[in-house]
Amino acid sequence: MELVTPGIGLIFWQTITFLIVLFLLGKFAWKPIMNALNDREASIENALRSAEKAKLEMEALQADNQKLLAEARLERDNILKEASVAANNMVESAKQKANEEGAKMIAQAREAIENEKRAAIAEVKNMAGALSVEIAERILRTELSDPKAQQALAQRYISEVTLN
Repeated sequence: MELVTPGIGLIFWQTITFLIVLFLLGKFAWKPIMNALNDREASIENALRSAEKAKLEMEALQADNQKLLAEARLERDNILKEASVAANNMVESAKQKANEEGAKMIAQAREAIENEKRAAIAEVKNMAGALSVEIAERILRTELSDPKAQQALAQRYISEVTLN
């Protein structure tokens, strides 16, 4: 059991050696180690603060990007809507103009047909009048006393005359 239980002298010298090492470490090594640990802790804390600040800035930039993207989409939709309205207006304007031109041309054609019809009726009336005058003139030249002869003469003149 002596091997397991240390002697008083050994414990004394170990305690003295421990105290000397503790004093030397406290005097020369403890402050630099603590300063190094404090510096390391401060740099880690600064890095964490910087990372948090960068994270907040990134979130702000992403929010700005989302806002700009939404505005761009809205503007694109407005431009497309305005272009569609303008195209529809142009189509409607062209349709209306074509309808007006068509109606105008139809009115002109009807007027031309009406004028041609009036001219044809006037020509027929003039031909009928000239024919009547000619028949009357021929009848007057012939014997006015015989009604049968007048009627036969009128029938013969009518058959000779062709209407164009």
